[in-house]
Amino acid sequence: MSPELVSLADIEAARELLAGVVRVTPLEPSRPLGAKLGGPAWLKCENLQRAGSYKVRGAYVRIARMSRADRARGVVAASAGNHAQGVALAAGLLGAATTVFMPVGAPLPKVAATKGYGARVELVGATVDEALVAAKEFADRTGAVLVHPFDHADVIAGQGTVALEILEQCPDVRTIITGVGGGGLVSGIAVAAKALRPDVRVIGVQADGAAAYPPSLRAGKPVRLPALRTIADGISVGCPGELTYAHVAKLVDEVVEVTDEDISRALLLLLERSKLVVEPAGAAGVAALLAGAVEVEPPVVALLTGGNIDPLLLLRVIEHGLAAAGRFLSFTVYCGDRPGQLAGLLTLIAEHEANVVDVAHERHDPRLRLGEVEVELSVETRGAEHSDRLVSALRTAGYEVSFGTAGRRSG
Repeated sequence: MSPELVSLADIEAARELLAGVVRVTPLEPSRPLGAKLGGPAWLKCENLQRAGSYKVRGAYVRIARMSRADRARGVVAASAGNHAQGVALAAGLLGAATTVFMPVGAPLPKVAATKGYGARVELVGATVDEALVAAKEFADRTGAVLVHPFDHADVIAGQGTVALEILEQCPDVRTIITGVGGGGLVSGIAVAAKALRPDVRVIGVQADGAAAYPPSLRAGKPVRLPALRTIADGISVGCPGELTYAHVAKLVDEVVEVTDEDISRALLLLLERSKLVVEPAGAAGVAALLAGAVEVEPPVVALLTGGNIDPLLLLRVIEHGLAAAGRFLSFTVYCGDRPGQLAGLLTLIAEHEANVVDVAHERHDPRLRLGEVEVELSVETRGAEHSDRLVSALRTAGYEVSFGTAGRRSG
């Protein structure tokens, strides 16, 4: 028997609960996306929401609808970071003690922020799914009430309030696209959008290393992935929930996949062109549009679901995004061990207007031939065509060029 779906009335009631608690986040135009799509494209900036993501919406509605007796028992949650912060903030506003289970590898800024909102944090397991098992055991043992990150009607209703804002801010919207992990957000959006504007297409986007919905939809039931691998920790969920699966299967038009490289490019675009700091999961919708992973009809609204990114990850992602866009090139050059060879190599790179970021010069590695040196370089270029011209010029000049550790000589 299929579970009962959330209704538009549920979402409208949730909006009343959230009045004065959450921000009505801005809808910002994106000219680069609009130019690519051939029509208006907008960014719904939930990265600017309280606690840095849309998660506070569902968390607050869930906790606010508990009885006083339940809140007095405390609440418990499991999260890689955004749900943790949303629950901690909401529980603090409503006077409930909070314990949050987070994966051992959760980003340190998210752990610190969750503690800063007053929650007690326990680091358990390698994934959100493992942390959720620990949270359920804690709830059974202590009587604390579990605030599930996605698979609860109140959580879905709270997340769905985002769609009410979108439909008011962009009345002519034709497509809404968002990242999907467990499916709470896309479920709520689909309920509101399909009730008020049945012509609006709702599209979900998953990282290809954590895409549980495509096989689940093919199987006709939630399917658990054997492993998860993506930089987008916020949507790294191994199995859809029963309730969210029912919503997605009935109401969501399409679920597509993007690569981590696609996500990196999207983050770079948002940072450079929109001046917005977004976490990898928050950029999944934009990544799908940039990569052409789905056909869409403008006007399009892409949700930026969160902005809680570890600064160290941001540095790596920027570098990765530059590389994916052909603007950051790492390669190895083999050349003769003669005076002036390194200077000549660097001069040639400079003549082709590329900027050397890092250089490492190796003469004594046993893998090298007699009288040969290895030079590892990281270079900034203006894009893929510029990179191709540089590599071609190096090879024309007689340099042997290889890419990545797999391309390096073994002997």
